[in-house]
Formats: sequence, structure tokens, C-alpha cells
Amino acid sequence: MLLEMAGHEPQFLPQATAPMSSATASLHAVRTRIEHACADIGRPVSTVRLVAVSKTVEARRVRELAEAGQHAFGENYLQEAMAKQRELADLGLEWHFIGALQSNKARDAALHFDWVHGVDRLRLAQRLSAAAQERPAALNVCVQVNISGEASKSGCAPESATELCHGIAGLPGLRLRGLMAIPAPAPTPEPARRAYRRLRELFEHIRSQGLELDTLSAGMSDDLEAAIAEGATLVRIGSALFGQRP
Repeated sequence: MLLEMAGHEPQFLPQATAPMSSATASLHAVRTRIEHACADIGRPVSTVRLVAVSKTVEARRVRELAEAGQHAFGENYLQEAMAKQRELADLGLEWHFIGALQSNKARDAALHFDWVHGVDRLRLAQRLSAAAQERPAALNVCVQVNISGEASKSGCAPESATELCHGIAGLPGLRLRGLMAIPAPAPTPEPARRAYRRLRELFEHIRSQGLELDTLSAGMSDDLEAAIAEGATLVRIGSALFGQRP
């Protein structure tokens, strides 16, 4: 903006900076946390991917976050997710299924998602494989490990993960990427960090047996720093981006 005053040279007034949208601000805040967590342990920030967990979130809010620069989104409920995918098809987003998956819904998951994170049994992997052979590209899968041994949580036992990974690795239509876990909630970061350390050690053990794993899907809004400190390559963030769900 140019302001002319009598007897003075024209002056330029500073332009007001447009305020960030809430979607842009929340995305910036989460990315900043990831950057700081990586800097704390000397990791390049490029080694950590962000998946925005958009379960129960309206499609318009997913679009806002996508327009702010987020590309990958995670969903827990098939029918809800597939409706959003249809509404947002013009955006070319990457979709991750991160919830517990029944075998009878494996076909829909295999044909409508780019990743499935919650594979915890060979029968489910076989169902995904049968459907994934109709895809133009392999379906990325992660084995979910019940790293804290919670009776209420999905995931294979840690001692079963190596055998399951070997069983999945040879299935057509699938690309085994790595391990996924959701530790038990804890009031301080240290229990989560210990759980993620166990997951990383299991990941390294399986890699030492010749399987080319490259993904540790670990870390959520409350504990992403602990997960990144223990090697997470993909963090699944919901409430820090979209707020608390009802």
C-alpha cells in the first residue's frame, strides 16, 4: 500500500499477513512437533511421514487439510471412509486403513485403500492378497503387534510376529512394509517409549532375517515424540489435527 504525505517521499505501508486457517495452523503445529522430535535425535525430518487420522471427521474438513498440504489420511471405518473417498476423489489422496479389520471386509479394504496397517493374522492377509491381485499396484500392509499385551486390543503377540511376516511376504498382491503398534495409554512418555523400543527391536530382528521392511507405523498425538525417538517412520495423528472427537 502506497501513502503520500505533503512534503514527503511516498511511503510503503506493510501489508497485513493473512491469518492461517485452522487447518493450516494445526498442520503447521504438528509438523513443527515432528521437526523438533527429529532434531532432538539427529534424524532428518524426511524420514518421518505424517498420516492424518480422519475417522469421524467430515469430508469438508479432510478437504481443508488436504488443501493445506496434507496428502495421506487414515480411516478406521470402511463404509464411512469409502463415502469420503467418493466425495474427495478429485484430490488424489493416499488412504490408509488403520482400524481392526474383519476378514469378510478384506476385499473392500484391499480395493479402496493404498495401505492396510492392522494385519494381525495370516487368514486376513490371504483374503487381502486374493482381492489385491485385481489392483494395478500392490497393496502396502503392516503387521499389527499387540506390543503391550492388552486383551482388548487387536494385534498379534510379539513372539508370533516374525512367523506372520514370513507368511505374508510371499503372498501375491501384497507388499509387506513393516510393523504397526498402539501401546497402552500411559500418564508419562516413558512407558510408551519402552513399548516403541520393543517394537523397534522386533522390527530389526525381522529385518535381520532377510525381510525388507521399511516402515514402523507408530506414534499418535500424545506420544509422537517418543515414537520418533525409537525409530517411527510413520506417525498417525488425529486429535492434534482435528481436535478431540465426541
